[in-house]
Amino acid sequence: MSRIVVLLGPQGPHPDIAEVLAEHGIKGRVALVRAGYQERETDDAAMIASLGVPAVNLQLHRRGVDVFRDDPTFTAGYQARQQRLRHMQSFYRVRLDKIEDAARTVSVRYVDPQLLEQEDKVSVDQFRHLDADHIERCDALRTAFEEQWKVAERPLIAKYRAEVKQLMEDSDALVISGGHIASLVNRLALFDVFGVATDKPIFAWSAGAMVLTERIVLFHDFPPYGSDIAQVLDEGFGLAPGIVVLPDPRRKLNLEARIGIQRFARRMAPLTCVAMDHGDRIVFTRGEITRADATRLDKSGDIEPNWSGAPVRYSTASMKWARGEHP
Repeated sequence: MSRIVVLLGPQGPHPDIAEVLAEHGIKGRVALVRAGYQERETDDAAMIASLGVPAVNLQLHRRGVDVFRDDPTFTAGYQARQQRLRHMQSFYRVRLDKIEDAARTVSVRYVDPQLLEQEDKVSVDQFRHLDADHIERCDALRTAFEEQWKVAERPLIAKYRAEVKQLMEDSDALVISGGHIASLVNRLALFDVFGVATDKPIFAWSAGAMVLTERIVLFHDFPPYGSDIAQVLDEGFGLAPGIVVLPDPRRKLNLEARIGIQRFARRMAPLTCVAMDHGDRIVFTRGEITRADATRLDKSGDIEPNWSGAPVRYSTASMKWARGEHP
């Protein structure tokens, strides 16, 4: 964890990635990951121009397409795994909805406030238990898949990993953009990008920033359809530990919903929930935050604009929950 990891807010029409790269002394070629854009991965001219330095697109999505086309045995196993993960996510979401409905129903009862507070804690604990169980089951499935298929030994995957490694060795940094987060996670893992990136600095935004954390959380307070509830997708790669990244809060997060913020921040503790808008950034050095300018969501329901990255203290019980040491 000796590398520098820099998380940015969404780039939008006025990207600041070139400024950030320059601040960190990156002048040579960088390796670019656009796998989250799937079929539009190679439509990269505008993004490369915004970097202000030369770039090579690692084309992880295209390489994945080649693997799934030319290794049908592996593809069948991989697709079965993905289908199982989708079903698990769907069932997990059903359970989340039931807990949310119960929590809302209980919260409006006219009873002793102390009892309501206790019942609210029960609801939060149920969310936390369900989140932890979901992560554990997803991790077990992925581990079993790796052991069964010995992914690194598949000839075409090994060939592409070697090519990605060479491209990384000839680059000064790794830049990861956003897009479809599941595709991004899967391609980064399939080609072991962080394993071959060694100690190269990493710069990422939006979905790219989310995958670098310990826990990837999907959220949207203003979905185009009905209602939505925050849900854990899976573990991230853990290169930006201690936080949950919530990109594009102006469009996706209701920062005025104090009860919702309070419950969500408590649910994610001891991880710190951080909303990242355009121009925000968080810098990790050797796994520790050394600079930050973002918005923190507090367990009280308040928000802290211009959060500087100061550590947030949590109870021993919260720490045990985060490590999976729950009943």
